[in-house]
Amino acid sequence: MIIGLTGGIASGKSTVAKRLGEWGAHVIDADKLGHRAYLKDTAAFHAVVAAFGEDTVGEDGEIDRRVLGSKVFGNPDKLKQLTDIVWPAIRELAANEIQAVQRQAPERVIVLEAAVLLEAGWQDLVDEIWATVVDRDIAISRAAARDGVDPEAVQARIDAQLSNAERSAAANQVIDNSGSEAELESQLKSLCAALNLNLEA
Repeated sequence: MIIGLTGGIASGKSTVAKRLGEWGAHVIDADKLGHRAYLKDTAAFHAVVAAFGEDTVGEDGEIDRRVLGSKVFGNPDKLKQLTDIVWPAIRELAANEIQAVQRQAPERVIVLEAAVLLEAGWQDLVDEIWATVVDRDIAISRAAARDGVDPEAVQARIDAQLSNAERSAAANQVIDNSGSEAELESQLKSLCAALNLNLEA
């Protein structure tokens, strides 16, 4: 089974992915693929430079994510221009990794962890969508404490994302992480058992 795991800021998505990985799933982290997507001399690298300028290339010859981020921050049109380049490149890397794992271990559970799974339209890569959700106030306090940022800044980032209701409507399984980590793990074990997943949960 291929699970598409998604969720908002501080919803516990990474914790769920980590647990599933510890129990034997192969976890593909779309954020990490995002770093690989426009490495030097890839098609996406050249597309980013063409779209956003030579000054996006740092001294090491790679895309300077800080410079690129400053160009798209607060500009929906520029951000869409960037995601139109990067999301297909990430998708291709994810699809290639899924195929490689399936060739080596056809029975292995694969987890594609991607915050933008729904926004990027990657539902067809997976068999099931799991969404982690958390009460908004809890998400704000957790993220503010974890990242050392202002609660208002976290709130603005949450407002820019899909809502819990939108994610839940698109998901086959909804994992509520408003409680403790122990409660999250118990919920996850029950879910894996109910679906007869080939995991050591």
